[in-house]
Amino acid sequence: MKVLIVDDESLAISRLTRLLNDLGVKDITSFDNPLIALKELTKSKYDAVFLDISMPDMTGLELADSIMQLEPKTFIVFQTAYEQYALEAFKKGGIGYLVKPFESDDLKAVLEKIKNYQASDEAETKKILGKRGDKLYLIDLDDIFYIKADLDEVIIKIKDADAYVRRKIGDLETLLQNKNFFRVHRSYIVNVDKIKSMKSVEQSKLQISFDGISEIVTSSKDGAKEFREYLERRSL
Repeated sequence: MKVLIVDDESLAISRLTRLLNDLGVKDITSFDNPLIALKELTKSKYDAVFLDISMPDMTGLELADSIMQLEPKTFIVFQTAYEQYALEAFKKGGIGYLVKPFESDDLKAVLEKIKNYQASDEAETKKILGKRGDKLYLIDLDDIFYIKADLDEVIIKIKDADAYVRRKIGDLETLLQNKNFFRVHRSYIVNVDKIKSMKSVEQSKLQISFDGISEIVTSSKDGAKEFREYLERRSL
């Protein structure tokens, strides 16, 4: 687990680092300035971020907002000496709220909660929950031909039907990493295993046909270039 600690008190950073190390977490980065931490978060991804709430320049609650915009899948744990911020902290997406001075068992419970969520997220990538009309369906990844962005949701194309998922296409792109799906256009992710044929069209774009459906997806110019490179790497 890769962890970032943001706290303006050096003693608090040292204590939390020691507790995390004792619980087997070794990949830890820390900052005592939330603005510097925010710059780091634009360059690197972390599984979990531990935030103090009361900090100069930017509060932990404000920093949490920025983190959710940068990387919504980050687990945020608030640590503070004040209990009154708990409700607002959970509204900001916090998975844990530790009141200082917390003990190792409190921290261990939060880490186990994060690991359980990570395991659930990994299992979720075998199926995607979609909606057709007023009914919900678990869609096997193998049944998906392509995914199309549609305003604030996506359309999942399966044989003879469409299903809708209220998630951004970028979230699904991350979810489907290493599952043989590829984003060929800002609005399209294709299931590589369902492709029947491809042909070049204007501006070196790719026109993609699928086994079993008549619909065709056209890539962007950049998407075509990246997809060709991806296919070349697969064939090595």
